Amino acid sequence: MTEQANSGAAADDSQNPQFSLQRIYVKDLSFEAPKSPEIFRQEWTPSVGLDLNTRQKALEGDFHEVVLTLSVTVKNGEEVAFIAEVQQAGIFLIKGLDAASMSHTLGAFCPNILFPYAREALDSLVIRGSFPALMLSPVNFDALYAQELQRMQQAGETTAH
Repeated sequence: MTEQANSGAAADDSQNPQFSLQRIYVKDLSFEAPKSPEIFRQEWTPSVGLDLNTRQKALEGDFHEVVLTLSVTVKNGEEVAFIAEVQQAGIFLIKGLDAASMSHTLGAFCPNILFPYAREALDSLVIRGSFPALMLSPVNFDALYAQELQRMQQAGETTAH
C-alpha cells in the first residue's frame, strides 16, 4: 500500500504547475549616436521615447524563450542624440498551466523578470556612449498584458460582426 501511495504522490507532482528560470541572456544589443560629437556641445534638454515589445517561442519540451525588447530614442531638441536597443531574453521551464495561465506567464510574468536586466543593459550602453544615465521607470506588465488582451478581444468582436 505504501508503494501505491508513493506512486500516486509522484503522479500528483507531475500535475502541479512548475516554473523555473533556466537562463537570462542578451540576444541583441545596439547603440547609435548619429550626431556625435557635435551633440555633446549642445545644451542637454532630452526627450525620451520608449518602445517596448515582447515575444515568446516554444522550445523543446516545456521550455520557452521569452524576449523583451526595449528601444529608446532620445532627442535633444529636434535632433536624435542616440538610439539604443536591447533584446533581453530568458529561457523558462513552465509546465502544468492551463492555456490562460500560460499566456499570462509568458506575456507578463516572464517579461517582468527580464525587465531589470534589460534596463541595466540599456543604462550601461548609454553611459558608455558618454550620455547621462538612463534609468527607466518600472513597467506594469500585468496592465500591459490586460490591455493587449482587451485589444485582441475587441478586434475579434469587430471581425465577428
